[in-house]
Amino acid sequence: MQTTFPRLLLKHAAERPGAAAMREKEYGIWQAHSWAGMAQLVERIACGLHEAGLQRGEHMVIIGANRPRLYATMLAAQALGAIPIPLYQDAVGAECVYPINNADVRFALVEDQEQVDKLLEIRGQCPQLDQIIYDDPRGLRNYAEQGLQSLDALLEKGQAFAAKQPGFFEAEVGKAHHDDVAAMFFTSGTTGNPKGVVHTHNTLLDRAKAGADFDKLTSAEEVLAYLPPAWVGQNIFSYAQWLACGYVVNCPESASTVTIDLKEVGPTYYFAPPRIFESLLTTVMIRMEDAGRIKRGMFNYFMGVAKRAGPALMDGKPVGGMDRLLYALGSVMVYGPLRNTLGFSRVRVAYTAGEAIGPDLFTFYRSIGINLKQLYGSTETAVFVCLQPDNEARADTVGVPIAGVQIKVAENGEILVKSAGLLKEYYKNPTATAEVLSADGWYHTSDAGFIDAGGHLKIIDRVKDVGRIKGGANDGAMFAPKYVENKLKFFPHIKEVVAYGDGREQVCVMINIDFDAVGNWAERRNLPYAGYTDLAQKPEVYQLIKECVEKVNADLSVDALLAGSQISRFLVLHKELDADDGELTRTNKVRRGFIAEKYLPLVDALYSGKTEQFIETVVKFEDGRSGSVSATLKISDTQTFAPVKAAA
Repeated sequence: MQTTFPRLLLKHAAERPGAAAMREKEYGIWQAHSWAGMAQLVERIACGLHEAGLQRGEHMVIIGANRPRLYATMLAAQALGAIPIPLYQDAVGAECVYPINNADVRFALVEDQEQVDKLLEIRGQCPQLDQIIYDDPRGLRNYAEQGLQSLDALLEKGQAFAAKQPGFFEAEVGKAHHDDVAAMFFTSGTTGNPKGVVHTHNTLLDRAKAGADFDKLTSAEEVLAYLPPAWVGQNIFSYAQWLACGYVVNCPESASTVTIDLKEVGPTYYFAPPRIFESLLTTVMIRMEDAGRIKRGMFNYFMGVAKRAGPALMDGKPVGGMDRLLYALGSVMVYGPLRNTLGFSRVRVAYTAGEAIGPDLFTFYRSIGINLKQLYGSTETAVFVCLQPDNEARADTVGVPIAGVQIKVAENGEILVKSAGLLKEYYKNPTATAEVLSADGWYHTSDAGFIDAGGHLKIIDRVKDVGRIKGGANDGAMFAPKYVENKLKFFPHIKEVVAYGDGREQVCVMINIDFDAVGNWAERRNLPYAGYTDLAQKPEVYQLIKECVEKVNADLSVDALLAGSQISRFLVLHKELDADDGELTRTNKVRRGFIAEKYLPLVDALYSGKTEQFIETVVKFEDGRSGSVSATLKISDTQTFAPVKAAA
């Protein structure tokens, strides 16, 4: 698709000016923005930014939740030939310093007072940050800092400029080329400073179009934009594909209303990481535990039918007449109402990615008639590398290479990708660029995996994380920490896991319980607790988690490659791992090395045979204050199983 984002906006505005482009919920009411209205808004912002001094080739930071005026500002910057950089709205000020300085950012558009305060706090470290523009004026009336202005004020200036020079905006849009840089996304930086991933209009739109063609997306789709715009996945679904297809993007009122807004919108095209699907299912199961005996019995009976017949029906495979009849009845009495409760009554295509999804979780959604599939990609590949066809969705693969993608596996098991969606470069980092992009155009994903007999890609772990057990009965056995962590996270009572074992005699793990799921489990057993730390250390909770660990060990024992990765010891952490405490990235990926250093006494205790260990940890609260959490953590041994040899 050799065009640019602003040109696509003008195309939609010309072809169907009155059609809804975006909706935004304010004060409980959905407000629609037409394509013509969006084009006019973008023109005024672009003219205002030009008046303020934004230059072609400059970078502009955008910080906030999904809002039409923030998306319009991205388009306005691109119309002027500038490069928008969305940053995570929940990042603390210190995390914004490096991207702003690395990209020499002078202009920032932020959502509200919280984001203004954040940038003003770090302004001394970013002296070139000259202009801060805010969308929501609440709480900012008495702010008088230099270079601070409202988006409304910018719009007024832009409108006046556009009236004087009516051809300016379209002339600027016409100057852009599809190979010009369109946006930059900073990686999560699990092992150091984040890297700026540079993408052109062509790389982003090529993959957006390929994904849309694969799933036959049209302008009739409805999307809910609720994940951070700084995450490339959300940007592809609610920006690149929005403009490529011309469908409607719906912006929730707030993070707390997403579940309600999901039901009201009823999206047809939906994306969520596995933890969102886990959370939704956990909520359903908690409600069913509290339901009456008849209702619970009916639910369990028809879910048995769904598990037996649903996936086959979704895949177009033959199903017996009785099961087909029972499934139809179940659809009326259970599955339909359940899809409606979840907000998935109209979903035609649903995707998950980022982490492995549990087979039971994956099967549950497909069994009740939700076309849940997996995809594979990254920031550097503009997301779409592999997707699952409708009739070939499986929990243990991430799909087949889609149009325009080539994949090969290196000798060390690393997945290499070639496509038109690859990053142009890492900004100001030629060394890192050369490490991932070969001279002949292959991108090194750093993921280890293989192509199965059906042409589907299977991911094992990050190449650098795949290690070996050293010493003991499993000396030399492969250890894949992410694989082990994901198998444990498939259980609804386990939220997060950190596994260690490379270069050691055995595998040990640190676990976060899912507070809501385990809390409900405890309440139904009349088990009192006073907060997360108290609940996490209950002997009954340790027994619950031990059973999960030993089930994983039993599964691993039949895996020829990873039987030596069985877990010997575990502990339940006294606090939830948190991005604000540096333990997770902003995309909720575990920073395993950082955690190993921070919790070194716990790691040492796991491997030295101790049965308990005291720990005190500094934590950051939402209001910016710091405090500490301390506890004496129990350490539990688990049963491991002899490897099961495959039959000859």
